[in-house]
Amino acid sequence: MTLPEPLFDYEACLFACARGERQALVALYAQESARLLGVAKRIARDNALAEDIVHDAFIKIWMRAASFDPQRGSARGWIFSVTRHLALNFVRDSRLEIQVSDDSELALQPLATLDGRHQEQDALEWRTGAERIHGCLEQLDPARRTCIVHAYVDGYTHAEIAEKMATPLGTVKAWIKRSLSALRECMG
Repeated sequence: MTLPEPLFDYEACLFACARGERQALVALYAQESARLLGVAKRIARDNALAEDIVHDAFIKIWMRAASFDPQRGSARGWIFSVTRHLALNFVRDSRLEIQVSDDSELALQPLATLDGRHQEQDALEWRTGAERIHGCLEQLDPARRTCIVHAYVDGYTHAEIAEKMATPLGTVKAWIKRSLSALRECMG
């Protein structure tokens, strides 16, 4: 029998960081760096850049831990928010601005119109996909839907989900596996 992992106390860890306890930052890094790297990679689409973003995120977490307010949200959410905002800011700030002459701008207008149509089509496809996945999730049993959301949105491990839901680990793993199959079939 596998014992569930003890829950990590993100809030206590942030408060310890705010007090200058370096070991708390080390523990936080060990707990979340891989997941935060995944978040940064999805946004930045570059491994080396994502590593830099996570490094900067942990510096910011260390420096701003005292600004965390548990009344405004979870400590784990705050940590992920810091990382997402850094990644989004970096991607936004790294866009190149090119000076274009009036003649060149006139020549590029048909391409801009075409690009705008592609962006509209991509947005429509994304909305349609989001509506489909939402509809498929709604078809799942509420407990199984909760497991999927905890695993793929909140980033919880199977053991954390089992503890949070007071459900045996094997059951949670089976629910997630079957639910993913059901979602694939529904989206197919």
